[in-house]
Amino acid sequence: MSSIGVPDTGVPTTEAAAGRDPYYDPFDFEIDADPYPTWKRLRDEAPLYRNERYDFYALSRFDDVAAAFKDWRTYSSAKGTVLEIIKSGMDVPPGFIIFEDPPVHDYHRGLVSRVFTPKKMNALEAKLREFCARSLDPLVGTGRFDFIADLGAFVPMRAIGMLLGIPEQDQTTLRDLIDDNLKLDDGTMPDFTYEHSGDVNSTDFLREYIRWRADNPTDDLMTELLHAEFEDETGTLRRLTRGEIMNFVSLLNGAGNETTTRLIGWTGKLLAEHPDQRRALVEDRRLIPAAIEEILRYETPSPVQARWVTADVEHHGQTVPAGSVMLLLNGAANRDDRKFADGDVFDIGRTIDFHLAFGYGIHFCLGAALARIEGRVALDEVLKRWPEWDVDWDNAVQARTSTVRGWESLPVVTS
Repeated sequence: MSSIGVPDTGVPTTEAAAGRDPYYDPFDFEIDADPYPTWKRLRDEAPLYRNERYDFYALSRFDDVAAAFKDWRTYSSAKGTVLEIIKSGMDVPPGFIIFEDPPVHDYHRGLVSRVFTPKKMNALEAKLREFCARSLDPLVGTGRFDFIADLGAFVPMRAIGMLLGIPEQDQTTLRDLIDDNLKLDDGTMPDFTYEHSGDVNSTDFLREYIRWRADNPTDDLMTELLHAEFEDETGTLRRLTRGEIMNFVSLLNGAGNETTTRLIGWTGKLLAEHPDQRRALVEDRRLIPAAIEEILRYETPSPVQARWVTADVEHHGQTVPAGSVMLLLNGAANRDDRKFADGDVFDIGRTIDFHLAFGYGIHFCLGAALARIEGRVALDEVLKRWPEWDVDWDNAVQARTSTVRGWESLPVVTS
């Protein structure tokens, strides 16, 4: 292969060739390289899938996944939303709002939702554009840049840092400490314990920063979390504990950085592979918001969500017993031809009423508006400087985690 070429991303459908039942494993690196043939088989042949090895069920069709997202009573988030966390049996500490059900979830979400409004997110756009320009301008004329190392790893970090009021010089430290804990070492389910889920250095860093911000309040999310009062599920009027705040900030930092970084990486890859659609964006920037929605649908950055099943439930003529773990494959659902015609075709002109990249129902991603802005700004600023690029596949590296899917490095050659 030349240094610039088309990658071999296809995974041989050995199960189909051998007449075997489809097999899906969220930890398998070979499947993760291109899960779509497997997910299509699940939608068509096993819409309720059962994995014996790791003892879970999975739904892959759009309507099934959307309905399960909405039914939080049956498909609970209270034991975690990641397969290995649920399997660990750990008690999820308070403050991780994606790992909570009502009423606790509603109190915590209500506290932070006032910050994550489209209006407040839009107010960050000018600062994000300034940062993108500062990052990208020195690379103009060099003939190459990396969608992750030079852009995707920094834009969400800056956005979250601005929200939390974390000084710019400390943002990289916090991101790197937490991101290192998300990587898979091999293609099997990792052991998970809460005590080892966060680096001690990141915990110390956050604890010290929260203490400092409490003594130095300003107009940011951290200050609001420290001082907001609410009535909890017991009817007690109180403020968040420092532990609750630390857990929420850790969640925001980890989830917000990882998913938006992957979105920016997929943007670079998909538009390199579809130069005609990239050309249309260069000629008409008004198409960018629709392009970001199609990228989110086509390559969902967080494509697998886990739930604890609280009561017997039936799908496709089979009963899933209470106490089971259900994986909601929103990445598979977003390619479902039953919802999106020619779902495996990338088309920025597609009309999308809604997709499941940000979930659905009460756990719909709080940061969706911010992620969309980051994706739009990053793409617009890249197109201003480089209307054409090709991926350097010999040096591209796919990330391996059980929670998000995308690129660890995506270098491109520019014209």
